[in-house]
Amino acid sequence: MKRYFVTGLLIWVPLGITAWALNFLIGTMDQSLLLLPAKLHPEALVGFHIPGVGTVLTLLVVFITGLLTTNIIGQRLVLFWEGVLWRIPVVKSIYYGVKQVSDTLFSSQGEAFRKALLVQYPREGSWTIAFMTGYPGGDVVNHLSGEYVSVYVPTTPNPTSGFFLMMPKSDVIELDMSVDAALKYIISMGVVTPGNGKKHPGQSQAVLLHGNNPASSASSTAAANDKS
Repeated sequence: MKRYFVTGLLIWVPLGITAWALNFLIGTMDQSLLLLPAKLHPEALVGFHIPGVGTVLTLLVVFITGLLTTNIIGQRLVLFWEGVLWRIPVVKSIYYGVKQVSDTLFSSQGEAFRKALLVQYPREGSWTIAFMTGYPGGDVVNHLSGEYVSVYVPTTPNPTSGFFLMMPKSDVIELDMSVDAALKYIISMGVVTPGNGKKHPGQSQAVLLHGNNPASSASSTAAANDKS
């Protein structure tokens, strides 16, 4: 019964978490319907709530915004809007801080979160997965001797929190692993291992002990002869 129960959990737990995440995202994006007049809400038009309409509206607004801001008039409107925000003391700090991070993350030419690294943290001899975010800048580089890289060491199972470190480039190992595979490895706490790695020496030893052991083969042969 325990085996059947665990098998059922392995089926339903991923489905439940996926459904919860999708419900959260769709519910959050459905809040964009509040921008429309009450007469245009799905409840007023068809008489009942239709989940996902706000999601479509949100994606449409994002697409239209990107389409309009690619021309000269749109770019001038963005500059005007950013100029207004620049005059608000607290808002400008938050807005421009978030804008710099988002521009770096979503830029196709940036190096932020493009490489998975293997680093020693929190002590020598203890290894963990990290992501390269760039290179140190500002007055920091005046106090560092040699070539350094900026890395982000995420925590598990929640990779949205972590530690920012500046490490010598010679101390980090660039992995032949995609960022998605590295994130799965971190979130699963090492359970979901990437498929392009080599077998652990213990696995090979286990195969030798159980699969190619002459004694085991002899025992199996003897058991087969007894049955016959």
